[in-house]
Amino acid sequence: MNELVKAVKKHARDNYETGGWDYVIEAFDDVEIAELIGDAKTVAQAIKNVGVVVGLHNERREDAQAEAW
Repeated sequence: MNELVKAVKKHARDNYETGGWDYVIEAFDDVEIAELIGDAKTVAQAIKNVGVVVGLHNERREDAQAEAW
């Protein structure tokens, strides 16, 4: 599991400016990332699983920013 968490964090760093991946770096600790990874066995599946939650957080942020204007 530790390797999957590391891979997700690397993906988040590499994509920090897109799609809400900054949340992984700024808001989630390793235990939370591992929970989001769930039962994934591959890096691709781990990134996909975490990406679902990241996408939801990003949608909320975009909605809030749109309403601020």
